[in-house]
Amino acid sequence: MNYLNVRLVKSAVAGVLAGWLLAGCSSGYSLAGVEGGRVAITDVYDRKPDAEALNILKPYQQKVDSIMSPIIGHSAKNLTAYRPESPLSNLMADVLRQAAVRAIGKPADVAVMNMGGIRNAMPEGEITFGTVYEIAPFENALCVLTMDGATLKELFGQIASVHGEGISGAALKIDGEGNLLEAKVNGRQIDAKKTYTVATIDYLAEGNDKMEAFRRASSKIFPKDALLRNLLLDYVKQCEQKGQFVTSQVEGRIKVSASN
Repeated sequence: MNYLNVRLVKSAVAGVLAGWLLAGCSSGYSLAGVEGGRVAITDVYDRKPDAEALNILKPYQQKVDSIMSPIIGHSAKNLTAYRPESPLSNLMADVLRQAAVRAIGKPADVAVMNMGGIRNAMPEGEITFGTVYEIAPFENALCVLTMDGATLKELFGQIASVHGEGISGAALKIDGEGNLLEAKVNGRQIDAKKTYTVATIDYLAEGNDKMEAFRRASSKIFPKDALLRNLLLDYVKQCEQKGQFVTSQVEGRIKVSASN
């Protein structure tokens, strides 16, 4: 037996002995349960700042501020995200749908953006890099899928079940119980056998956030250098170059009808 094998055997024996010793020293206690809660991060923690900690963080804070503070555009009004439809979720879905041009040479038929992926509002007035990072902090990237009409309608049913997500290019009618009553793409009824293109983020393309229908897409394209955050940054910059304010509104893309 060589030196390495001897060491391995000794280590294994030592591990077994340690396990026996720990078991023998057991206090008899066992985990009865786990409780969790939220700790609100408010200005209460700033009332007695730690001077030493602030000095350590200062150069890093200055670096971050220099990156996040530049103004890249302006918003016409405060844009927020909420179900079933909202100005900001509409905007994010529109950005994804148009970005599909880089993958298929034209906008996608439909785009889907989950409310959970939109982490902050876009305030009225100046838009900075920091504003966009707060809205889209995750490393989500564009994915363009193809699916038949039957699968697309199933996807819309899953969106209805959670009472709405961000959509573009489609119009849904749902009831208060989360049932899909009607779905149209570009003003037309969905053809079950027709192939449709759908732009979304890679996280949803994997079937996450209760959108399992994405797993049955017939194809998926992941364009390079297409992070959602960067797509939104580009859109804001383009609006600024044109002298336009970023804006969006509720358009009736998802209408809720009274349940029978």
